[in-house]
Amino acid sequence: MFGTSGIRGRVGSDVTAELALSVGRAVASEGYERVVVGRDVRESGPMLVDAVGAGLRECGADVITVGVEATPTVARAVAHLEADAGVVVTASHNPATDNGIKLWNPSGKAFGPDQRTAIERRIREDDYELADWDGVGDRYRREGVRDHHAAAIRDAVALERGPSVVVDVGNGAGGITAAVLDDLGCQVRTLNGQEDGSFPGRPSEPTAETLETLSALVAETAAEVGIAHDGDADRMVAVDETGAFVPKDVLLAIFAEEAAGEGDRVAAPVDTSLAVDDVLAGVGASLTRTRVGDVYVAERTTEPDVVFGGEPSGAWIWPEETRCPDGPLAACKLVELVADGGPLSDRVAGIDRYPLRRTSLDVADKTAVMADVTERVRTRYEEVDTLDGVRVETEDGWFLLRASGTQPLIRVTAEARSESDAADLFETAKGLVTETTAADH
Repeated sequence: MFGTSGIRGRVGSDVTAELALSVGRAVASEGYERVVVGRDVRESGPMLVDAVGAGLRECGADVITVGVEATPTVARAVAHLEADAGVVVTASHNPATDNGIKLWNPSGKAFGPDQRTAIERRIREDDYELADWDGVGDRYRREGVRDHHAAAIRDAVALERGPSVVVDVGNGAGGITAAVLDDLGCQVRTLNGQEDGSFPGRPSEPTAETLETLSALVAETAAEVGIAHDGDADRMVAVDETGAFVPKDVLLAIFAEEAAGEGDRVAAPVDTSLAVDDVLAGVGASLTRTRVGDVYVAERTTEPDVVFGGEPSGAWIWPEETRCPDGPLAACKLVELVADGGPLSDRVAGIDRYPLRRTSLDVADKTAVMADVTERVRTRYEEVDTLDGVRVETEDGWFLLRASGTQPLIRVTAEARSESDAADLFETAKGLVTETTAADH
C-alpha cells in the first residue's frame, strides 16, 4: 500500500474516499489523538481530506485542518500545533489524475516502516477502535501555519544581498517560496503561480524537459537562478543563470559540500553518484548510503554526525531544521549560496561528473528475479551490498540492480569514472538480469 513516499495512485481506482476513510481510522486507532490535515491543489483533495478526517474523528482523534499548503508546511505544523501526527493529501509530482496520502511525525520525518506496517495491518484486517457516540473527535481550522514555516526559513538563511530569482511554482502549493524570497529582499518573478490542480502550465514533476519556459526566461533576463517545485513543494530543482538545468546529483553534491565538514556524514540513497563521494572527501566528510526513499534518508539523519540528507529526486533535508524534505527551504538555501558565492554555473562546473547509465528491464516476477540475481552476484563478487536491491562496487565504479516498488521492472544503474568502464559495468549488470530471465525459460 505504501510506496517509498506514502500512498499514491489514480483517483477512483487506486485512491478512493473509502481508502482515505480507512487510513484515518487506522491512524487514530494507533493512538494518534491530535492530527494535522492539509492538502495540495488537486481537485480530488477536498473529498479525500473530508474522508480521512471523518475516519480520524470516528476513532476519537481531533482533526486540525490547515487547507492548501506545501507538504513541508504541514509537516512542520505538526510539532508547532502540538499534534501527534500529520496527514497530507497529495500525489506530489504525479499527474493531475492521481492523488495520495503522506503521514508525518512531529519531528518532520515521514512515518517509518514499522508505523506504515501497523497502518496497513489495521486496514487489511478492518481493525479499528471506533469511538462511542460521545467520544468522537473534534474538528478545528487553524490559520497561520504558512507564516510559521516562512519565519523558520527566514531564520535559517542570511542574504547579504537579494539576487534576482525566477520561481516556477508549477501551479502547485509552493507559493511560499516566492513570498519568503521577496521578504528576504530578492527580486522575484513567478511562473505558473496560480494554484490549479490540473497543472496547466507544465507537468507537476520538474525536470529538464518540463522546465523549458523557466530555462528560457532565466537565460533571457538578469535572473541569477531559477527555482522549480513539484505539486506539493517537497521537491526543489534549479536552473543556473544561463538557463541550464542543474543535474540533480550535482545539486546534491553542492548542498552536501556546503553542509558538511571534517568528520561529518551526509545521507543519500544507494543510487547516488560518485560525484557526491568525491566532493565530500574533499572536505573531510563522507557519504552514508540508505535505501531509496526520503523516509530512509530522513531516518539516517537521526544519527548525530549526519548533517544533511538528500535524494537525486530533488528532496533535501537539513535535520537541524526539519526531517521533512523542504523545497522552499532548499530554494532559499540555494539562493543564499548564489548571493554569497557567485554564479551557480561556476559551482556546477566545479563538480566532477561521471558517466552514469540507467535502464529498466521488464520481468514477469521481480521478486523471484531479484532473489536469483542476488545469488548470482554473490557468487561472482566478494563484497555485495543488499541494503536496497544489489549494489556492487568495483575498482572502476559501481552498479545497482533494484526491483521497482510499483511495476514489474528491474532498475539497472551503473556509473564509473570513464565511459568505457561505465559501459562495461552497465552491460554486466544487465547481463545478470537477462541470464536469470533466460534461465527461467
